[in-house]
Amino acid sequence: MSTPPFPHTPTKAPKRAARKRPLATVADADGNRRADLIRVSARLFREKGFDGTTIRDIAAEVGMRSGSPFYHFKNKQEILAAVMEEGLVAGLEATEKIMASAQSPREKFRTLVRSHLETVLAEGHDFIPVLLYEWRSLPPDLQARIIELKDRYDLQWQHMLNQLKQAKLIRNDGKVARLLLLGAINYSAQWYKPGKGLSLDQLADQTVEFFLSN
Repeated sequence: MSTPPFPHTPTKAPKRAARKRPLATVADADGNRRADLIRVSARLFREKGFDGTTIRDIAAEVGMRSGSPFYHFKNKQEILAAVMEEGLVAGLEATEKIMASAQSPREKFRTLVRSHLETVLAEGHDFIPVLLYEWRSLPPDLQARIIELKDRYDLQWQHMLNQLKQAKLIRNDGKVARLLLLGAINYSAQWYKPGKGLSLDQLADQTVEFFLSN
């Protein structure tokens, strides 16, 4: 059985109310149409599940004919992989930028946590939640593409934990520590409600306070 790219996440996404987002894409270039397909697919996969979403659903939301998505993707699994890649690439770029910054280890960790929370929880950021819940819907060849990106993302977090240990802010920087940390943050997708309770900044602050020793 394949291992999900992000650990300790439930196999079913929390139910999410459908959001109407009309897209004026009829005259867009092919690249923009592909981007629209990925964005809309992410939202539908999160709201209805991968199995519950049809190509016809996706095409209708984008304003395409039912067969038009196949000009951009071979099948629905390729659309799913593209959704996951979209989130991982964006997350990796943000993470690498943070890790290259001159911030102190504690400040860098807080910025990294806040960035990951944004990726998982912010309104319209459906790409990584889809990855968390629909990972096993990908065939092995497409999983391999996602794993390569995931490994690069994980490596940045491992470097972060190494820096925290050197700064004596944590006692353990092993793989298990990284898995527990990311697993806890990712699970917030189950209970966090935007606009109710903590803001993302407050949640980032409390996460840092919980995981760091001082």
